Amino acid sequence: MTSATEGAAATMGRVAGRIAIVTGAASGLGKADAMRLAEEGARLIVTDVNETDGRSVAEACGGEFIRQDVADEQSWAALIDHTVTNYGGLDILVNNAGVAPIANIETTTTDEWRAVMSIHVDGTFFGCRAAMAAMANSGGGSIINMSSIAGRVGLSGYLAYSAAKGAIAAMSRSIAVHCREQKNHVRCNTLQPGSISTPMVHAAVEASTGIKLMEQDDPEAMRVAMGIGEPIDVANMVLFLASDESKHINGTEIVIDNGDSVDYARR
Repeated sequence: MTSATEGAAATMGRVAGRIAIVTGAASGLGKADAMRLAEEGARLIVTDVNETDGRSVAEACGGEFIRQDVADEQSWAALIDHTVTNYGGLDILVNNAGVAPIANIETTTTDEWRAVMSIHVDGTFFGCRAAMAAMANSGGGSIINMSSIAGRVGLSGYLAYSAAKGAIAAMSRSIAVHCREQKNHVRCNTLQPGSISTPMVHAAVEASTGIKLMEQDDPEAMRVAMGIGEPIDVANMVLFLASDESKHINGTEIVIDNGDSVDYARR
């Protein structure tokens, strides 16, 4: 939990006092997003299926942990009801939870396909639908959906993941237009990170190159040399989209990859 001094400082933050839910927050981008929002004064509810690490993140950011399978529609109803009842509303939702099995069109199994779609696409749909009503009742809010450059350029070794991330981007555009039409003051934007130093990317790097990034003599130097970004690079954009600084930004797709997807298109 934060100290009284830290709590006082937080009230001066860019999202001070706002209620935020971050899914898939036990590690990687979700963890960084939760920590950055908390640093700027948000009150956090973090969710994940990983209870041990999820609770550690909640404790570190002075928030609350709730175990959640985002693919379970009823878990979303319970989560939003809990949030509104105990916190008085909802201002920020970061749909971050996801998995990325390495498999192409020939090797992806039906079970893998359905699991990826269930977590990414169904989970994002359930979350947006449940959160939007709560946000509208609170006077508005910001939904931030995590897509990927995989849904933008297509990665042969990540068939289901690429398809799911493309679906999230399209879904987010539709939600943004709907919210604008309804004048409910809810915004919906999508982030499309490239390679970021997370456990998911480390596994991908090892599978494709044999390099165990964190076991190198200087992991940070190797990360920079390979052009892999840091979770804070994404978390800072999450904070921006969650704050009033982005109040006129709705329905956009922000790529965070240091030009990698532009270069990929030229190959």
